[in-house]
Amino acid sequence: MLEHWLQANRDRLKEWLELVGYDYRHWTRPVMYERCAELITALDPPRLDVLEISAGWYFQGFPFRSFRSADYPDYDVCREALPQQFDLIIADQVFEHLLWPYRAARHVCEMVKPGGHFLVTTPFLIRRHEIPFDCTRWTETGMKHFLIEAGFEGDSMITGSWGNRACVKANFKKWARRGWFGSLKNEPDFPVVVWALARRAAA
Repeated sequence: MLEHWLQANRDRLKEWLELVGYDYRHWTRPVMYERCAELITALDPPRLDVLEISAGWYFQGFPFRSFRSADYPDYDVCREALPQQFDLIIADQVFEHLLWPYRAARHVCEMVKPGGHFLVTTPFLIRRHEIPFDCTRWTETGMKHFLIEAGFEGDSMITGSWGNRACVKANFKKWARRGWFGSLKNEPDFPVVVWALARRAAA
């Protein structure tokens, strides 16, 4: 009965929690999304035609010129590139689930316009979550070289990571919310999430 009530009133409960200062966001995400927002803002969103692979909620709120989502299983980025090209392609917490990530990154590179960008975020020190698979983890260095090998520029690439021991521990058994006390301090030796903004060379 309680579970049914919580499900039916989830949005109202989240609003109330926000009013009393409770951060309902997944603890791994706030810093990552803040940094990614800064990267996207620097690209001038109203000028961008954007594709997000298996889109979540966060990036759809930006004032892009156009936004499209290509969702698995209807679209499998490992299988093929779409015929269109985009100024920015986003893959948020997707590439760790791909059986063939190198193929996928090559397809993304084909779909990015010359001079365009690819924003990718992945977990690192986080428990396995098979949706439907969970295959790969990258550090910042690993992500950079993976994307270079897929055809993106190395010199202009921006990478980042965030995490701390408390967040790692909190996510051992459940997807932890930041709540009232979740520290956003960064401990570089304990990255929970990694991101990169890669550029395809201009023609």
